[in-house]
Amino acid sequence: MNIAIITGASSGLGRVYARELEALARRKGTPLDAFWLIARRRDRLEELSGELDTPCRVMVCDLTAPEARAQLENALAAAKDIEVRYVIAAAGFGRIGNTQEIPLTDSLRMIDLNCRAAVLVTELAIPFMSSGSHILLVASTAAFQPIPYLNVYAATKAFLLRYGRARSMELRSQGIQVTTVCPYWIRDTEFLQKAASGPHRLFSWLPFAANAQETATRSLAAAEHGIRVCTPDIMSFLHRILCTILPHSLMMRLAIGYAKIHA
Repeated sequence: MNIAIITGASSGLGRVYARELEALARRKGTPLDAFWLIARRRDRLEELSGELDTPCRVMVCDLTAPEARAQLENALAAAKDIEVRYVIAAAGFGRIGNTQEIPLTDSLRMIDLNCRAAVLVTELAIPFMSSGSHILLVASTAAFQPIPYLNVYAATKAFLLRYGRARSMELRSQGIQVTTVCPYWIRDTEFLQKAASGPHRLFSWLPFAANAQETATRSLAAAEHGIRVCTPDIMSFLHRILCTILPHSLMMRLAIGYAKIHA
């Protein structure tokens, strides 16, 4: 049984990935037998399940909870004859503001969800994957530089970028493709409305912001073509280039100026 595991599937990019992956599998003539949809909100997962033609296993799970590992391990061990063809680690969140003003519990949970949970799901799934399988790790263009007022979030995405790049080399001999997706701001998700932590609307000016549909479609195509780091929109592509040319000290000053426009 060929399955896809998607975290953060209750909303935003994770939800769009489920729809796009189903369409991609159908176009390729290799439809999936099931989706495993993982998130905390059962109602949203069940709603998505009803929208898909592929059978879905709804898994209500807080990936930052201590019991998450056992829950996923047991589910994989109990499943018979499964082949994990896709892992899409889309669960994550951010907080915008001066780091000292962001509750420490939020910063620590950001690290747990954005980093630890992505590694957990990926590593548990790999023994059930074989040549031709894909892992997509949803990072951010924030991974390319330190960003004041988006400090911990950017650091977690930098971790994910480096983990994904190194893991892609380790898994190359097994034919398992790892793609780290680094989009610019995405306008049609819940990220920004949940990320603000202070009275000022930092990073509220979003020229050329991408949308979830384009991001999912382009990153899945990139994964199919063996691209290890995907910048799926023009702004993330340009940002990646600038971060290889300009010193981080200058890029951080530019980020501060950009953050305060319309704040």
